[in-house]
Amino acid sequence: MQSQYDHLVNEIVKSKKASAEQVQEVQTSAMKKRSSFPRQLVAEGLIGATDLMMINYRYSSAPVIDMGEVLLSQELISKADEKMVRKYVAIPVFERGGRLFVATFDPFDKVALEAFKYTGNFSSVEPLIANLDQLEQMVEDIFAGRADIDDLFAHDAEADEANKQKELEELSKLLMGGEQEEEAPVVKYVSEMLLDAIRTGASDLHFEPYEHTYRVRFRKDGILREVSNPPANITHRITARLKVMSGMDIAEKRVPQDGRIKLPVSDTKVIDFRVNTCPTLWGEKIVLRILDSSAASLNIEMLGFSDQQKALYLDAIKKPQGLVLVTGPTGSGKTVSLYTGLSILNQPTVNISTAEDPVEITLPGINQVNIIAKTGMTFASALRAFLRQDPDIIMVGEIRDLETAEIAIKAAQTGHMVLSTLHTNDVPQTVQRLANMGVPQYNVAAAVQLIMAQRLVRRLCPSCKTRERDWTPEKLVGLGFSEADAEEVKVYGPKGCERCGGQGYKGRAGVYQVVKITPELSEMIMQKATSLELAEQCQREGFWDLRQSGLDKVKQGLTSISEVLRVTVD
Repeated sequence: MQSQYDHLVNEIVKSKKASAEQVQEVQTSAMKKRSSFPRQLVAEGLIGATDLMMINYRYSSAPVIDMGEVLLSQELISKADEKMVRKYVAIPVFERGGRLFVATFDPFDKVALEAFKYTGNFSSVEPLIANLDQLEQMVEDIFAGRADIDDLFAHDAEADEANKQKELEELSKLLMGGEQEEEAPVVKYVSEMLLDAIRTGASDLHFEPYEHTYRVRFRKDGILREVSNPPANITHRITARLKVMSGMDIAEKRVPQDGRIKLPVSDTKVIDFRVNTCPTLWGEKIVLRILDSSAASLNIEMLGFSDQQKALYLDAIKKPQGLVLVTGPTGSGKTVSLYTGLSILNQPTVNISTAEDPVEITLPGINQVNIIAKTGMTFASALRAFLRQDPDIIMVGEIRDLETAEIAIKAAQTGHMVLSTLHTNDVPQTVQRLANMGVPQYNVAAAVQLIMAQRLVRRLCPSCKTRERDWTPEKLVGLGFSEADAEEVKVYGPKGCERCGGQGYKGRAGVYQVVKITPELSEMIMQKATSLELAEQCQREGFWDLRQSGLDKVKQGLTSISEVLRVTVD
């Protein structure tokens, strides 16, 4: 038996997952196939990829790395030898001070590490322990993407080298938008990226230029992942194509621009993209936000409320007047929460108007207005107009200034239900933000019915989630679990499989702090209580904070502790 794997053999035998004889058979099989012994153990089912990672972590000095979170060095990837990466299932991640850091499932494979050392002028190679399943998936993604791009632009690259003038002529034709250019490589590539983003459920696309490379990333389930590396010499043409599609000025490259793309995906369906450009050191970075109202589920049961939170939210929005505020960072699901409420309130007997920047979800029966500040259509001006339109319910996309806040509160105090959002971290900070804007505390106390802070955590893939047994009751109590729950809760973590693309997560769920403004809280607001004092009162009245809501999702087996820690604070 190879001495560097004695620890692995001992752990498997000790766990009674296999006998010493079975392990010996796997070793013999690996030698015949000239395969890695640890990799063969996983293939034969004697150990899981996550267990392999954690055992290697305990017996080596190398740190663990989550390949779902890592940002790879595109310079290293572009120079990586495909045969070597596939052979060792190891990926160069970054370089620091002449040292190359390589993600590998086997930190004891000295031959593999030495092989990577000689791919460049590196003084040493340091292993980072990764999940084998994630590594295999990422290796496939890297080289599948490279092959697709190479094929797509092979002819175009030859033309570029042969004749710069021809490239300029092609670019001119492309910018004309004529039908004969629709089969051009750049047109095809951009269209494929947009359609891939829709198919995979991405929320944003990032087109990013660098000195020697260019990358495209999708944000899915709140996490950015690289999906493509087109040749750097055609990046200006990708930028031009996107700007033409967005209705932007292609000659203006010094200032940011905003635009929209309407992409027909069927005879009856059109997807909107909100597009923004920003000049960077190496060119214009372009970010597209997908506005697909059909993808939003407006079922309150899908939001992830606890029974108490759902009851509080429904009770608040069904009141005849008052202000309901939803808070959280960009991309935390505030719009879906508000529109879920509006879909419940949307009846032929009520008049509902919304002002948004921009409208992200369309809902029949509701009067929706796009905010266009440069034409004078601001949130404040839209609110004033709504108040002359005999409204019952008003939704304001965001309260950004004192003027909008004052009009919203006035409307909430004069027989209208007003729903809106703020960019704050939690409920107590929302009260403080309104005060900092200049809204008198007595108006806040009188008008606000409910404040809801929220975040989104990634859901564990139900097909491959795995039990994490390292969480002792003491550790769980330290996170916020009760002693009783800490003794009984089963903690799960990500593994990765085909159904989730090797990520271990699939979809997202909300975690919420839903606080009804009770008489006690109202009195404290009028007395100018601090955020800490308000937070303590919320706990006394039994309102969960974000961490407690997240831990409830862990208790249900819906998400991992690492996800809850990522989006919440103590």
